[in-house]
Amino acid sequence: MRFPNKRLSCLFAISVAAMAVSGCTRIRTHQGYLVDNLLVDSIQPGIDNRESVEGTLGRPTFASEFGEKDWYYVARDMRQLAFANPKPVKQTILRVRFDDAGNVAAIDKRGLEKVVHISPKDGRTPTLGRDRTLLQEIFGNIGAVGAPGGGATGAGGPGPNGG
Repeated sequence: MRFPNKRLSCLFAISVAAMAVSGCTRIRTHQGYLVDNLLVDSIQPGIDNRESVEGTLGRPTFASEFGEKDWYYVARDMRQLAFANPKPVKQTILRVRFDDAGNVAAIDKRGLEKVVHISPKDGRTPTLGRDRTLLQEIFGNIGAVGAPGGGATGAGGPGPNGG
């Protein structure tokens, strides 16, 4: 492509470079609860209860599976470069524990130390059992219907009434 004007060609080159560089920008995202430390610090064990915690912090991200003794508020900040996998930069897990009467027993805060990094081994998940190819999986049951030990009754065998 030829430009009659040097200024126009320089402007074109700068705009192409700007578009190429903008594809490599960092993408930052926030997931979950927006933690306000002032509100979290205002929750007092022995004084507050479920209703006051819900009024101050809002509904929890999730409650404990066995009864409602613990409430969890989870927040995570992620960073990602263009086409790379997102990585956690900051995480806050706020756990509010309640006693049997519904009053706050304790408040715990955790961070990135609770993030688990899973590394798949060679892109495969090891399983128990036989190692079969795709074709063996598809065509492996041909002829197995009605075979001895297969659980189906053959012709002339006893019927469902035993006779």
